[in-house]
Amino acid sequence: MLQANNFSVVLLIQLTLLTFDLFVNSFSELLRSSPVIQLVLFIIQDISLLFNQFIFLLMLFNTYVFQVGLMSLLLERFRALIMLSMLYLLFSISLHCWMMSLRWMKSDHFVWTNGLLVLFTLQRTAAVLYYYLYKRTAECLGDPRLYKDSPWLREAFERSRQL
Repeated sequence: MLQANNFSVVLLIQLTLLTFDLFVNSFSELLRSSPVIQLVLFIIQDISLLFNQFIFLLMLFNTYVFQVGLMSLLLERFRALIMLSMLYLLFSISLHCWMMSLRWMKSDHFVWTNGLLVLFTLQRTAAVLYYYLYKRTAECLGDPRLYKDSPWLREAFERSRQL
C-alpha cells in the first residue's frame, strides 16, 4: 500500500516536474539566441514529460483497484489525462523538433511560419489542460479508497463479474 509519506514524496516529484515543464514553456523563447541551451532544455522537458507519465502509471499499478483486476475502472476514470498526456507529448516533441530545425538553419533570424504558430498554440493550449488534469489526477490518486477494500469497490467488482 502507498503510505502517506511515500505519496507526499511522489506528489512532490510530480509537481516539481510539472513546474519545470511550465518554466521551460514560459521562458524557452528567451534563449533562442543560444540554440544549444534551448535544445538541452527541450530534451530535458520531453524526458520529464515521460517521467511524469511513468510515475502516473506506477501510481495506477500500485492501487488496490488495479491489483484486484479492475483496470477498466481506472482507465475510465483517468482516460482524459492518459489521452491528453500522449497528445501533449506528441505536440511538444513536434514543436521542439520544428523550432530547433529552424533555429539551426537560420539562427540569426526570428522565423515563425503559420504552421509553427498553429503547433505552438496547440501545444500551449494542451499544456494548460495537461497541468490542470495532471495535478487533479495526482491528488485523486491520493484517495485512500483506491488503496484498500471498500463497499463501492466490491460493487464495481461484482458488476464487472456479471458482464
